[in-house]
Amino acid sequence: MITDSTSNHGPLAGYRVLELGSTVAGPFCGRLFADFGAEVIKVEAADGDPVRSMGKRYRNKSLWAASIFRNKSLIAVDLRTAQGQQLVRKIAAKCDFLIENFRPGSLEAWGLGYDELAHDNPGLIMIRISGYGQTGPYRERPGYGVICEAVSGLRHITGDPDRPPGRIATSTTDYITGLYAAFGAMLALEARRQTGKGQVIDAALYEGAFSFMEPHVPAFEKLGAVAMRAGSRLPGSAPNNLYPTGDGQYVHITAASDAVFRRIAAAIGEPALADDARFRTALARVEHEDAIDAIITRWTLEHDCTEAERQLHAAEVPAARIYTMADIFKDPHYAARGMLAQVSDEDFGTVTVPNVVPKLSATPGAIRHSGHRIGQDTRRVLTELAGLSAEEIAQLEAQRVIACDRSGDATRSVEASEAS
Repeated sequence: MITDSTSNHGPLAGYRVLELGSTVAGPFCGRLFADFGAEVIKVEAADGDPVRSMGKRYRNKSLWAASIFRNKSLIAVDLRTAQGQQLVRKIAAKCDFLIENFRPGSLEAWGLGYDELAHDNPGLIMIRISGYGQTGPYRERPGYGVICEAVSGLRHITGDPDRPPGRIATSTTDYITGLYAAFGAMLALEARRQTGKGQVIDAALYEGAFSFMEPHVPAFEKLGAVAMRAGSRLPGSAPNNLYPTGDGQYVHITAASDAVFRRIAAAIGEPALADDARFRTALARVEHEDAIDAIITRWTLEHDCTEAERQLHAAEVPAARIYTMADIFKDPHYAARGMLAQVSDEDFGTVTVPNVVPKLSATPGAIRHSGHRIGQDTRRVLTELAGLSAEEIAQLEAQRVIACDRSGDATRSVEASEAS
């Protein structure tokens, strides 16, 4: 189903967001607002947000940007000029939220700190995403998702124990922190309903990742246990591992609870395992995880991946092959849930992107359009929100304070000619 709607709907319709963030964490946070109906105005430099040069490209256009900039109005403004800063102040005065992920102190240096903006807009909620937070001895360090992931400890436990720490091949920490930042903004919005005042959300990349280290913090404080990489296993839970199948694939199986372990024991033709003293309880299975993994592996190697999955699912044992993107595109559940959204795109015709998450029963989000080109909405936004005339916009463009997309001008001229 192709999604192509120009009107904003959803629970955040009526709210306006100014996004000054770049790369992933800030733009992802803004994308969450936009998916649920908020008007999001993204500011980027004339040469484009760095995410446009990341990931794969098609027809010389970033595919990542087509998704993470979706549903947004894109304007190009040079924030390092006095005129550009004044434009941002005018727009911020008419916004409910402002998202930024510059190094702490950058906005203040430009006269765009919270105190300055809140003077004209006391209800403004500012979402500040940075590597190490707005305070502390590391605040001025340049922050990058994977670097802050290393500081958080999360990177140390990722991968196989006999190899250097690995990483997930996506911007995990940026996405985690973007979620926390959006959640914080909703809390601040609720507080604003009660007080009428806005506030600042201080979301640090390293803290977002560190929060996922939850089980390992008290284990170190009380026992001195330093969490280590465990490969495909989940420490303290067994069986919970990746098992090879006869056709050279893998299936991940987890049966940590006693009830599920009884089901897998029966499914692999070894029901007596559930009463074996080594495997009778969850704690006992952790103590003997090598033994139980070996038993399950013998069974999985006797089946190809599809048959192993079929038998395990029939026995109501949580199990799945390791999906590739090709698997996802042909999977009936993804299709039934509409998780692959085919969206209208002015340059591609259509492009498939991940659909809106989570699904709300009464006020769902929606994808109205894919990510626009650099400066595609500059003229409209500056006219509507900054009150600039066509002449003023042309002058700022000539001075390179702003940039306006012109790639659609020829098409619009042809359409206007045909219409006449």
